[in-house]
Amino acid sequence: MRYRLDVVASDVADVVRFAGGWLFDRAMAGWDVTVLLTESGDDPDQRPLQILGAKTLDLEDALASVDARPHPQALAVASDLFGCDSQVREGVLQALNQGATEVTLWGEAWPAELDDSVGLVQHRLSSAAQIFKGRALAAALNGTGTPPGSVGHTETFRSGLLAWPSVAADLVPAS
Repeated sequence: MRYRLDVVASDVADVVRFAGGWLFDRAMAGWDVTVLLTESGDDPDQRPLQILGAKTLDLEDALASVDARPHPQALAVASDLFGCDSQVREGVLQALNQGATEVTLWGEAWPAELDDSVGLVQHRLSSAAQIFKGRALAAALNGTGTPPGSVGHTETFRSGLLAWPSVAADLVPAS
């Protein structure tokens, strides 16, 4: 049985920009990485996430089949969704309260409500993750320009870590 990471986001570019290297490293370590998208309307270009080794599902479809899907060992969420989507907020709070799932958030703003539950952590990207994240960023921009900035060596998150270091070993407290 493989570890599972479910990622909840509103769009593909956001996932790649903030967490692409981490997702790649998890996928290469043997995790099943699934990105649950809230985008509506046209099907988003899944190529950037495929470059990172992730599968995609519609969030509503995933929520409708929650009893049929295996429970993830880790959940990652765009922090802006925590504040504007009640289902996402409820799921994150439930996962943190149960303590059976590693919860990670990314984004430019952090929900103050979670300050006591999550701490600042960083993931150091492998060399391959930096390269694949750069390719995924270029694909997310549909060749309309160069990715903003260069791909850094680390990605920063807020995370409520489990006591199981084998699951969360790639996230370390930020210094």
